[in-house]
Order: sequence, then structure tokens, then C-alpha cells
Amino acid sequence: MTDAPHTHLDDQVAYVAAVQTALDATTAYYGAGDSSLDDDAYDRLVRGIEAYERAHPDQVLPDSPTGKVAGGAVEGDVPHTVPMLSLDNVFSAPDLTKWIAGLERRLARPVTAWSVEPKLDGLAIAARYRDGRLVQLVTRGDGTQGEDVTRATGTIVGLPDTLTEPVTIEIRGEVLMTNAQFEAACEKRLAHDGTTFANARNAAAGTLRAKDRKYVCELTFFGYSAMPLPANDPSGLAEQLRTLPHSQIMDLVAKLGVATTAGTTVAGIVAGTAEEIQARIEQIATLRSELPFAIDGIVIKADLATDQAEAGFGSRVPRWAIAYKLPATEKITKLKAVTWAVGRTGIIAPRAELEPVEIDGSTITFATLHNPSDITRRDLKIGDHVTVYKAGDVIPRVQAPVAHLRTGDEQDIVFPTACPNCRGEIDTSQERWRCLRGRACRAITSITYATGRDQLDIEGMGETRVVQLLNAGYIADFGDLFTLTREQLLSLDRMGETNTDKLLAAIEAAKSQPLSRVFAALGVRGTGRAMSRRIARHFGTMEAILAADAEAIQAVEGMGIEKATLMLAELTELRPLIAKLIAAGVNMTEPGATTATDGQSQSDTPAAELPLTGKSVVATGSMTGRLEALTRNQVNELIERAGGRSSSSVSARTALLVAGDNAGSKRAKAESLGVPIVTPEEFADLVSDFLL
Repeated sequence: MTDAPHTHLDDQVAYVAAVQTALDATTAYYGAGDSSLDDDAYDRLVRGIEAYERAHPDQVLPDSPTGKVAGGAVEGDVPHTVPMLSLDNVFSAPDLTKWIAGLERRLARPVTAWSVEPKLDGLAIAARYRDGRLVQLVTRGDGTQGEDVTRATGTIVGLPDTLTEPVTIEIRGEVLMTNAQFEAACEKRLAHDGTTFANARNAAAGTLRAKDRKYVCELTFFGYSAMPLPANDPSGLAEQLRTLPHSQIMDLVAKLGVATTAGTTVAGIVAGTAEEIQARIEQIATLRSELPFAIDGIVIKADLATDQAEAGFGSRVPRWAIAYKLPATEKITKLKAVTWAVGRTGIIAPRAELEPVEIDGSTITFATLHNPSDITRRDLKIGDHVTVYKAGDVIPRVQAPVAHLRTGDEQDIVFPTACPNCRGEIDTSQERWRCLRGRACRAITSITYATGRDQLDIEGMGETRVVQLLNAGYIADFGDLFTLTREQLLSLDRMGETNTDKLLAAIEAAKSQPLSRVFAALGVRGTGRAMSRRIARHFGTMEAILAADAEAIQAVEGMGIEKATLMLAELTELRPLIAKLIAAGVNMTEPGATTATDGQSQSDTPAAELPLTGKSVVATGSMTGRLEALTRNQVNELIERAGGRSSSSVSARTALLVAGDNAGSKRAKAESLGVPIVTPEEFADLVSDFLL
């Protein structure tokens, strides 16, 4: 589309250079699986070339990638039975509406059925079966003929050697690497030659075409179309494939044992209107970050065979299908530096400083590197060109270096030999390094966090006051706050009688906080406020938590074996602090917990009868009415007391949105997904029995 983002080319010199860059990138991508450009940068460059050629038709080069499948950089020697074409793109709802109107003008009637399915970020191949047995795999190539890659048979999940019926058919689809397959492939390549793949798409391309690689990498296939092969056909299958709607053809493909997206959360659907199409686009886009594989858009097709036949084909694309492109979640940029920070529990975390790059509508200058082992595993160096990945609300992360762009000037990343904060010793026995002093290293941060509004909520206990208390030797951790005396507080600078009495009252009130707040204040690694609430409601008492083994902890929703094991180790370390809290009279039970024994809670209400049991609830905007005085964390606590699960983002799995004033984009997303929306007042009525 003419208004799509593109690279501006000033003159013929820039145009010629752009054509060569695009050709080099596609040759590298379809060759070894390496490219100097990420997918978004390549698309912008080609659209820039198209724009220049529209303005200067007399200067078009014969090698230009425009109007050619795979940019004209790929050749093959296996003819396709029917050309394997590309798709045109749109980038917004208005563009899509315009395209639909254009197709319906061409047909001189409305299109009554549309297929809407995810656009998988991989490589197109044709799988040919004769009498139900896989006999040949062919890449898309230049669209008219491709390369034989039958040698990859047996390494592609979802593409069986034998179909469930002995039919002769060609099934077309996308080969890709799932996230898990990509990680495994990187480990194998690193062990083999010390490098990793730049991203899953490049890894899949290189793997599919590799002829003499010493190691085998697994791939995944999803079918997206099927057509008859020349053969005697007493079954009538060929006629079915020519006349059935696309959606029914995909049902047939799945019944033959070939993987399709029908088994995923982004399965293809049939829509009847533009509004239904847009709603499904929003649903798939929302689920994107949760998928175990990459998608870069949504494909919209006229579902009926008659509509497709009448609309026909252009030289490069079918006129009855379009790709609605989603914002890029991955870009290539440069790793400028690595800094090391110490968290409140003593964890030493590396952070990447990047040359600024725009991803999914935001400018990224920093990204996570996880831990030293991850840096080593990915073979990262200062000065590397790296792929940076961001999806949804996930923190950007450095995925891998683009090894073929190295110049030799890159430098090794220097790991710390002492704690960056206190200069003490480091425990390097685990993947995540930690200062041996643990929480004591960042006592100020740890105590300030514990006394914060969403934990113990001790008003007046800010960072300045914590520093005073630490310097005076009155406290070593937040457990000591509960044994502070009036005389000790009065001895501090700028602590008069009024301030002292207020602070002592706030500390006394904190003793009555529910167990979930106390547990959150402990700052157990691998748990946050939401998980602390789940743990507290599951066990009911601190005594039960301390008595639990790893198996019992795993019964908490969202707790896997790794988190459970870490929690056990953390609780062992925290037992002296917990003992201080118990001795000081801090509450160690959770109101409303199903296992609480105080007899005064709402434990008499079975979980199945709670109004929000099994529901994911999002609260957004400014609360009003009976909820007006509640913080967002308190609203989330209310949701979970009523049996629900609080969430910060709206998705297709959201059961209810509580929309206050200025709800903004979350309300719009909920409306597009058909998620029920209530006001704070309506929600208060729903959970009135659980308001404290």
C-alpha cells in the first residue's frame, strides 16, 4: 500500500544501492539462512524501491525485487504444478477495508465468507504425496519452480511420512522453528562451531536447505492449502479440492494427519463481515506473545472456491487473499555495552545497552540478558549486531548475535569478579549469580520494598528513614522494624514526637496485614504480589507454607518444579526473618483462605461457589464508588478473594474487564475481543461479600 512505512530513496544512486542490498539479503536468507536485514527492515526497503519505481518508471532495474516471488533471488529446478505466489500486504484496518471493497468491485458482488488465519513466520514448501506416502518436498523458489529438499523428510514435526488415507495430493504450508526448537538448534550450532542462529526464521531457512550439516535440527510444519497432483483419481479427491471452500479443505488436510493451526489458539476461522474479520485480527494479535512460534500477520482469504476462481491471480499474488501485517517484534541493532545491577535479593543481573531501535511502536535502548550463562551460551560480544525481540508486554531481550556481520573489532563481555554494589564475593554456582550477602547487600532496597504501599504499607518509612535506621544500627532487616522503640526513633534526625508516634502507629497497623502482603514483603525470588496472594490463599498460614515440600508447592497455580525448588531454598534462608516477624506478633494467616483455621474467614464458601472462580479479571482506569479508595493492588486482592485471577493485560482468555474512568486501550481491546465489561460500581455489587 502506498501509505505503508518504507525506506525513502533520494536518487538513482540510492535506488541502485537499495536494489543490490535487497538482492544480497534475499540471497543470504534463502541460502545459508543468514541476512544482514531483519524482516521489517527488508520489507521497508522493498516498499521504498517500489515507491521509487512508481515515480521513475524509466529507471527500473531488471534485478529489482519488486513484482517477483522471493525477491527474484531464488532459483530451483523442480517445476511447481501450480505457481506458489506471494501475498500483498496491508498494515491497518482502513487499508484492509479498502482492499475488501476493491475485491468486491472486481467480483461485482459481496464476498459472503472469509477465511482468517495466522500468517506464520517461516518458509513455504510443497509436500507431495502419492498414494498417501510423502515422496517429495519442494521450496517455493521463484514461484514457478523450487529446490528439492526431500532430504529434510523425517525432521519436520507435523508432516507425516504417511497420510491417514492413500491419496495423491500436494499439501502446501509453512516450515518454521518453534521457540523450543530454536533454542535447541542454537545449542547444537554453538557446540559445533561456536556460533548461534540470529533468529528462528533464519535458522529454519538454513536448516531446511542444509546438505552436509553434521548435526540435525528439528522443524515444524503447518499446512495452509492443498491441491490435486496429476494422477488417476477414482476417489474424486481432485474435484473436491477444486470446489470445496478453503476452510473445508483445511479440515480435510487435518483429517489426513497433517498439522494445521486448528490445534492452536490462533486457529483459522470463517468470518462473514469486515467487522468479524477485524475482531479475529485483534484476537490473534493479542495471543501473539503467548504462542510457541512466531507469526508476523494474519492472512485473509475469500473462502469460497467460486470467489477465488473469479478473482483470479496477478503475476505475483492471488487477487483473493491479503496479508494483514502486524508490527515487527524483532529487529537487528548493535550491542554497545553491558552493565551489571544488583537486585533487592542480591541477584546480579546483566543489562544490554543498545543503539536505539524501534520495535512494536516503542524505542528500545536497553534489553535483558538474563544471566552470565545465557551470555556465554549465545556467544555475545560488545559491538555485535544482535537481534532484539519484544512481544506484547514482555521486556525486550537480546536473542542472538548476527555472527556473519562481525568485523573482528568486537570485544568479549567482561563478567564481574566482585559484587558491583558492595564489592563482596559472588556466588557463581547457579546460572543467576548472586552476591554472597544476599538481601543484606541491598538492605535499603529490600526494606524499602517490604514497607511499600502494596506490601506492609508502613507510611513514613521511606528510603531516607531506612538509611537512618541502618546507619544507627537499629535494624538489619525489616523484621527489626517491629521491635523499634520510641526512644530509638526520637534519636533520629528530624524525628519529633508527632512523626514518631505516627510511624509507630503505622508499624503496629502493619502487623495486621494479611499473610499475602507479609509473604510479598519477604521478596521471595520467583514470586511477586500476584503469586504471593495465590500462595497465601492456597496454604492459609505461614506454618503450612513452611511445612510444604516441593510437591505441595507445585499445587499452587503457576508453580512449576523450578520455582518450587527455588522457593524452598529461599524460605530456608528467610526462616530467621520469619521467626522475628512471628515473635513480634505479625499476622501469619490469610483471610478467606480455604485452609485457614481462624474460623472467622470466608473459608465456609466453597471455591466453586465464589463469584469469580476460574475467571481471569483485568481492572483498568480510575476506580469509583466503593472501590475509589482502593489501590490497584488492593483491587487485585479483592479479585482473588472472590476466587478470580487478576491480570494486567486483556486477552482472549480474559473473562471480565472492570473499566473505571479513562480506561483507554484496554477497554478498546476488550470490546474488540467481546470481553464482558463492567463498571467499578457493578463489580463492587458482584463481589460485595468480599469487600473488607
